[in-house]
Amino acid sequence: MTHMPYASAAGNLMYAMVCTRPYLSQAVSMVSRYMQNPDRGHSEAVKWIRRYIKGTIDVGLVFKKNVTGKQECIRYIDSDYVGDLDKCRSKTGYVFILSQAPVSWRSTLQSIVTLSTIEAEYMAMTEAIKEAIWLQRLLNDLGTDHDLLKIICNIMSAIYLTKNQVYHVRTKHIDVKFHFIREILDKGDIEVQKIHTKKNPANMLIKIVPRVKFTHCKKLL
Repeated sequence: MTHMPYASAAGNLMYAMVCTRPYLSQAVSMVSRYMQNPDRGHSEAVKWIRRYIKGTIDVGLVFKKNVTGKQECIRYIDSDYVGDLDKCRSKTGYVFILSQAPVSWRSTLQSIVTLSTIEAEYMAMTEAIKEAIWLQRLLNDLGTDHDLLKIICNIMSAIYLTKNQVYHVRTKHIDVKFHFIREILDKGDIEVQKIHTKKNPANMLIKIVPRVKFTHCKKLL
């Protein structure tokens, strides 16, 4: 493995993922964790991803102008509780849709170990709202007329937690920095909504999914 350019190959995949291929986020995130000490299994995974890119060279992002004039920005988020078995950390995945195509996406391990599905989703929502605030300010600076930003997730309990403290016993240990969500929602600049897991394209960003589910999520993007 010392003679194989694993880091260079993974870096090339990361470039493609960051620029135009959001649906590769989960796979590229996985292979990028082992740059320091890869084995042949990781090298084979990189080859699989490259073969997939070669076979889908005609797939791209298509942006369409809204006939009403206003641009609607929708943000899908999801989390995978303890998805990483090496560090026992959960994964955060999100994607922003603007003009009917992704403009911002991410798939990454969370910075701390979470103790419940609610906490993992709550932390994912925090990262999503920080990105939403940045995107909202960018659109304002560009003079783009846009609707209210919508944050869509599939965990109802996490949505309840953003609005009140009914789960205080289970969540009182959560760092106060993650509770700024409530203040942002109270201002009315961002709205949080529920979506079924089957209709959430961010589901492919946080875990391995079957081919049918992968194709379905890609079409949603």
